[in-house]
Formats: sequence, C-alpha cells, structure tokens
Amino acid sequence: MTMPESAVDHAALVRATLDGERRIGKTAIEASWRRCAEHYGLKPDDNKSPPILTHPELREREDRLSDLIEIADFEMQTLYQQVAGSKYAVVLTDHEGVILRCLSEPGFDRAARDSGLRAGGIWNEPEQGTNGMGTCLVEQRAVVIHHAEHFLSRNTGLTCAAVPIRSPDGALLGVLDASSDSQYAQQHTMALVDMSAQIIENRLFLKAHEEDFVLRFHSRAEYVATSGEGMIAIRGDGQILSANRSALMQLGVDDQNQLHGQGIDEVFETGMEELCIGPRFQGLHPKPLREVTHSRLFFAVVQRPRGMEDKLIRTVGGTAVGTDAGHSTNASPNSTPLDSLHYGDSTMAYNIRCAKRILERDIPLLLQGETGTGKEVFSRAIHESGSRADQPFIAVNCASIPDTLIESELFGYRAGAFTGASRKGQRGKILEANGGTLFLDEIGDMPLELQARLLRVLETKEVLPLGSSTAVKVDIRIISATHRSLRDLVKRDAFREDLYYRLNGLTLTLPSLNERSDKKRLINEVLKSEMADGPTVEIEDSVWTLLQEYPWPGNIRQLRLVLRTALALSDDVMDLDHLPPELRQMELSGSVSGEAEDLDGNDAAPVSSNPLEAAEREALVEVLERYRWNITRVAKHLNVCRNTLYRKMRRHNVKLGSS
Repeated sequence: MTMPESAVDHAALVRATLDGERRIGKTAIEASWRRCAEHYGLKPDDNKSPPILTHPELREREDRLSDLIEIADFEMQTLYQQVAGSKYAVVLTDHEGVILRCLSEPGFDRAARDSGLRAGGIWNEPEQGTNGMGTCLVEQRAVVIHHAEHFLSRNTGLTCAAVPIRSPDGALLGVLDASSDSQYAQQHTMALVDMSAQIIENRLFLKAHEEDFVLRFHSRAEYVATSGEGMIAIRGDGQILSANRSALMQLGVDDQNQLHGQGIDEVFETGMEELCIGPRFQGLHPKPLREVTHSRLFFAVVQRPRGMEDKLIRTVGGTAVGTDAGHSTNASPNSTPLDSLHYGDSTMAYNIRCAKRILERDIPLLLQGETGTGKEVFSRAIHESGSRADQPFIAVNCASIPDTLIESELFGYRAGAFTGASRKGQRGKILEANGGTLFLDEIGDMPLELQARLLRVLETKEVLPLGSSTAVKVDIRIISATHRSLRDLVKRDAFREDLYYRLNGLTLTLPSLNERSDKKRLINEVLKSEMADGPTVEIEDSVWTLLQEYPWPGNIRQLRLVLRTALALSDDVMDLDHLPPELRQMELSGSVSGEAEDLDGNDAAPVSSNPLEAAEREALVEVLERYRWNITRVAKHLNVCRNTLYRKMRRHNVKLGSS
C-alpha cells in the first residue's frame, strides 16, 4: 500500500476503501477499518490522544497480572536489547489493551509518549482504531500494522508488530508489541517479538504447573528446552491438564479442549509409570518418544513436581543416589540450561552468575580448566540459555585438526581454491556458526599464522574464504577454551597478545571434579543420566564410597565413561568388579576405608597360636582366595558387612593378596 502524503490523504483513502471505491489488498485491514467506522464510530481524522488510566487504576491491573509482569519484565529487557538502535518501544498490554509496561529508546521516547505509548494508555481498537495491539486482541493472532494500515491518521507514523500472550489454559492475557517509526514493515522484528512472547508463555506455563509433571518435547532433540519446545502438563494419574501452543501445533491439535482430560498414553506410546515415574525421561538428555495417531517421532524429558523426592535410584545399603535432602532435582520455572550445571559448588555458582550477566552482551568468553571439566558443555549451556538458542552452535577443536586443514575448516574456501578442493567449495565453521555461537576448544593450539586471520574476523565481523575476493558479513558469539595458560603462551611468543586480549573479555575457570563441593550430587546426576537409557541398577555401598573418594584425574569425562561401562557390565547390582582396575586398586590399597588402613602394613597383630583362631584364619584365607581377594564378594558370601570382614582380617593378620 502506498503511504499517503498527509493526514487528509490518509482519511480520504480510508473513506474510499469503506465506500468500496478503493481496495488496499489486505482483507484483515479492511475488516478492521470497517469495525472502527461502523461499530466504534471512529473517524480516520480523529486527533484525540488515547485515554490514560489513573495510577490506582493501573496498579489494580498490575496486581491482577503480577505473574505475567514479573516474567515479561525480563523478556522485554532482552527484546529491547535486540532491537536497540532502531528507535523502538517494547510494550506489554493486558487483554483489554491497557499498557502495563513500556520500554522505549531515548531517541524514540518523546514520540512514543506523544503517541500515548506509555503505561496506562489504552490501545484497544475502540479507542485507537486499527493498531498492532488493539487489532491483535481482536484477531487473537500475530499482526503487523504498518504506517497507513492504521485507521487513525495520527498513528500512521508507527509500525507495530504484535503477538498475543495466552495463559496456560489458553485464555488471552495480553499482547507483546514492538512499535517504531521505521519506514519498513520489518518481519525480523515480528520473529523476535513472537519468540519473546512464546518464552513468556512457556515460563508462565511452568510456573502454573510447578506441582504437576510436565512433558517437554520437540521433533528435534536440540530444540527441547528452547522457546519452541512443546509442553504438556500431566496429573499424577496420567490425565492431561493443559498444553502450550507449540505442543498443540506439533501434535496437529486445534485447541486445548482436544487434549484436556485425555490420558497421556492416548497421545504418546508410553505409560505414566515409564514417562513420569521411571528414570528414562529424567535428566537433561531428551529420549525418543512416539506419538500414537501417526507414530511420529519426538524427543522428550519430564520435569517432575516441585519438591518431589527422587527415590528411583538407590544403593544396596539404602543411601539415595537420586537426590540430597533439602535439594530438589527439578529446575525452577525461570531456570536456564546453565542452572543445571551445578548443585551447590560456589565456584560453579559464580561462573554461572557471571555467564548470565554477559549472556546478551558482545563480550567474548574464555574458559579455562583441566581436560574433562565440561568446557564444551558449559559453552553449549550458555548458547542454549540466550537469544541465540535457536541458531547454530559450532564446536571446533583446534588441537585435533591438522595444521594443513584448519584454515579451510575455519574460513572455508571457494570452488577450485586449491588442488583437491571440493568442486562445490566449503562454507567453513565460522560461516556455519553465523547467527549463533562458535566454540573454539583448545584455542592455545591454533597455529600463529591463523591467529591473525581470526583476529581480523573478530575485529571486522567479516570472513574471507580461501580463493575468494569477497568478504562475507558474520554475526557470531565467540567462546574459547583451553587447559593451558594463554598468558604463558603469550610470554613465550606462542600466542598473539592482541588476540589474547580480544578473546579475554571475561575468563572463567571450571573447577576439577575433585575440587567441587557438589561432587556427590554431580555423581548422582551423571549416574541418573547414564541409567536413563536402561533398567535401574542398584549400587553397592563400596562402589558409591569409592566413586566419591576417587580423585578423578580425567574429571567428568572420565566419570561418565566409567559409569557407562560399569552399568553395561552390571546386571541388577553394580559392585567393585564392574569398575576399572585403577579404581579397584585404590579400594584394595585401603585408601577408601579406614578399616583397611593397616592390612598392607606392618603394624597388624601377630598370628594367634590359638587352634580355634588359627582354623578361623585358615578358613577366611581360603574364601578370600576363592573369590580372588574381592572384599565385596567375600563379605556377601559370608553374609557380613565389609567392615566386619576387615576387622576379622586385621585380627588374624590377613593382609590383602597374601596368606
């Protein structure tokens, strides 16, 4: 539609359209204009400002929607940062079009207030005619109202992108809107507003169903725990309570009523016991789940009711492995993937707090820590916790790519750039990460000649593929990691100083597993996630003690592999025989149990000359040899606890591995 040159021209356009003399080509806009004229009695050249509620009237509405406002405030700040610099106002209204919150840039603030874009302003259709917020409320769908599409001439300087916000039961709560004086109807702004509205709805959904089971799913595993995930709230008896809009869309359901009251086993090929009570769908990693009607494959995790004790995984001795007293395994409704990475350790809490502060800022992050401490996992959690979550996360290990290939791997190349190059060329990891996050692991091993090229990319935000003369703009977040000291490498001229300072916006150090005060709970969670793909296995006390006291030089990576292997070797019970030799050697050396400290030493009591005690010693040694000195298996055979067995061995001067 051509923008009228004046308010008079716009009023003439509206009247001609209503009289049937003109067509603007947009049925929804024409329908709204007709409502404004025929039902609300508005005239396009009306110049009245929108009415503004008094402070007490506004406060009353704010109190009724306190949960919405609390959650929306944070998301509005994020959205505001994303559109900053484009003269936007980010607006939240209630279901009657009353503005509850309004954030506007300094360059647009005066114009926004003059237009009535301020807290307390009423922007429904009866008051302000066709506009983003008011028309969105009537249509109950996302709308873009651009310049002359407004009914009132006084509003034709605005472009508005508005998306409805619904409550967990599907009722219309209000509208999230981004309004500006842009000359263009920017569809990318609508995408940002829609994503923010969906995040608000999802957080409201989780808050409303803190006491219920919530199935979180998507057809792509990497989209679980993002704004696009489907959510279904389930009662303890398996009956569906409600679903968010993504769940309805993915399942091809029109509204909540089609799901409400159904059993979850009528929607997915699973039962309540497996889905919500068993271990399979617990933890952080989505598991396959088929839908009933069309047998479509989804991936899912289940969030349990707040405060529910996890008693599914237990040791033989009765010690709960799933939880610690006073701690819930469930994430809070406002938690992010970052929050799932610590269970009480102060260093990790500090790291997560800092990472959240720079989440939406252009600040490069450098992660340091021993190998296996989870630097890539931490980086991926940062990516999934921010606005780039739906964009690519590309990880590059600079130490594992040959020097001859790393340049083409990172920067890409055009077709025929060198001998052996692909005829189609290659985009390169940097371009693959465009819009998302590039994780450069072992950055200290990047060749010096490539460090200069990387620095140029970071400075210019452009990448030049090999063999090309045209640079390509990129928008990437850089997270780098190393187990080496970059500062020492700089001193030895093995790493560029200028690149070091460009990467070192913020440095965080991940503690080793042995240093973490939440080591016990971390082992719990790794054990749960590894056990999720198979049957529940009981863990012997001796194994559990050893897992906690072993120093884990390979950190979390070593722990996960040890548990994965031990579970594969176990049937119903995991004992010391299922652990690798280096862990069993620690147990045999007596490092774990104080009862065994002197079994290999020289301070044990001498062998008794009493015939009865000598016979008991001989019988004990015979059983130990039969079970190859496996203390756990011998104790089980003799039906005594390990500590009792150690005391008998010490009394009879029986040393480990000898007679």
